[in-house]
Amino acid sequence: MEKVTHDPAPPMVEDREQNSTPATPRRAGGWRSVKYILANESFEKLASMSLMSNITLYLRTKYNMNNIAVVNVVQIWSGSSNMASIAGAFITDTYLGRFRALLYGSIASLLGMLTITLTAGIHQFRPPACSNPLHCQKSQGWQLGILFGGLGLLSIGAGGIRPCNIAFGADQFDTKTQKGRAQLESFFNWWYFSFTVALLIALTCVVYVQTNISWTIGFAIPTVCLALSMFIFLLGCHTYVYKKPQGSIFVDMVKVIVAACRKCELQPSGRSFYDPTRTLDESPLENKGLAHKDRFKCLDKAAIIANPSTELDDQGMSRNGWRLCSLQQVQNFKCLLGILPFLVSGTCCFMVTSQQHTFGILQVTQMDRSIGPHFKIPPGWMNLISMLSLSIWIQVFECIYIPLSKKFYKKAVRLSMGLRIKIGILLSILCMLVAANVEKKRRHSALRQNSYISPSSFTLLLPQYALSGLTEAFAAVAIMELFTMQLPESMRTVSGAVFYLSMSISDYLGSLVVNIVHKVTSENGRTPWLGHHDLNHVRLENYYFIIAALGALNLVYFSFFAVCFSTSPLGTELKEVQL
Repeated sequence: MEKVTHDPAPPMVEDREQNSTPATPRRAGGWRSVKYILANESFEKLASMSLMSNITLYLRTKYNMNNIAVVNVVQIWSGSSNMASIAGAFITDTYLGRFRALLYGSIASLLGMLTITLTAGIHQFRPPACSNPLHCQKSQGWQLGILFGGLGLLSIGAGGIRPCNIAFGADQFDTKTQKGRAQLESFFNWWYFSFTVALLIALTCVVYVQTNISWTIGFAIPTVCLALSMFIFLLGCHTYVYKKPQGSIFVDMVKVIVAACRKCELQPSGRSFYDPTRTLDESPLENKGLAHKDRFKCLDKAAIIANPSTELDDQGMSRNGWRLCSLQQVQNFKCLLGILPFLVSGTCCFMVTSQQHTFGILQVTQMDRSIGPHFKIPPGWMNLISMLSLSIWIQVFECIYIPLSKKFYKKAVRLSMGLRIKIGILLSILCMLVAANVEKKRRHSALRQNSYISPSSFTLLLPQYALSGLTEAFAAVAIMELFTMQLPESMRTVSGAVFYLSMSISDYLGSLVVNIVHKVTSENGRTPWLGHHDLNHVRLENYYFIIAALGALNLVYFSFFAVCFSTSPLGTELKEVQL
């Protein structure tokens, strides 16, 4: 278990605070610390999402990539950034701690944004510009190397930031008290809301500058924002609750598997289990995840004391963690296995939201983007619709629905996590169905006019982007809350990593589906559904129908498997409205 320390600061600030009065438990943590963390998160997301929102257009216009190449680069980069969170979680828990991981991750992200800014500012780093997208010079290998190097640094930075930002914020609340648990419950929504508001305010300006004024200035702005986020994060370092790294939970999981295999012939019934936590002040029963005792009984063999004289030392501690694991290590592993089925549901939902950053942007580039006679919206602005719908829902839920429920029922009536996830899955299916029908109308109107740009207005895309934001508001927030609340406190970094792992798998799966659809539909000289520079000559709506079908399978899976697979305390919380 990680132990909370309120007075020691991390080594980089130890010298500065050596002669100062240590923070007391009352002063450290709470909303006082969280305001710095939320501000840091807001500026960091502003930087990363300003690049994500417009990277599709940047690659298409400045690196002359076709649709398939753009989608592959964006989704593989996004997936790698999320996958890096697993390695980041391991390094964080073993060596760095969450504070240093966030700091070093911010430094790597800053270097990455500087590199991307250089690719925009130095024209030799990019292929020559062209006016005809069908006859453009491709990028040279070294030019792509610089681009991918910058994106790689951003992925490394994400590996330090993403598994730790939620967990470090959650560390600031004392969940042993009712007040702390209530604050933590609201923290998840406000965590999403805070950076979303910052994006709504700032991305309008940043994306406009990138598209209409200068890509160099447009990338320099998020670079400055990243530097500002680091400054704000360090400004609050004297208020934080720090938890020291106590070893990676991933190593413990491997130890459990190895120890259980070595004792596969033993039967748990009637055996003594190694449980050193009984001698500690904190009982493992305080971790709600440890209620999952009855599942995966074969793993209990890892904690069986087969021969006390050889497996325990004079203090009653395990001599070899690869032969005898503690009961708490076993139960922690069971907790993780218990939430893995929900990773699948999250993956399918995130596939829908990722479509708006790639094909959604490509759609709007071939539509009438005019607002009045003299202004055209930048394609990247469409992502603001998703964020706006997410923000409005959270505001309505937290500021209207919850107060009214307290007034009428004397208690806050919150929608259960299971209900929110189901609603999110339904919205993801509806989003793809709407997107498919809009694309059919856009393409037909363009073909009737025999023009590259469809006369259909970009406003036809507003519903699908709004539904994408609501999918995230329901499903993503609920899944993030599920992973964090249903694991022990010592595994909060792991919960953040698992959350981003589901996003990573969705990106890789999305890229795989795109390439399979393109390959299958282009065989025997047929017109492919995807891949052409001009969307008017492909069948993007059929691809959207495929994603909608996957969403329908996800709904069936979640309804009949994921909830049934969960253990009884979690299953109860998933199925019932919380009162």
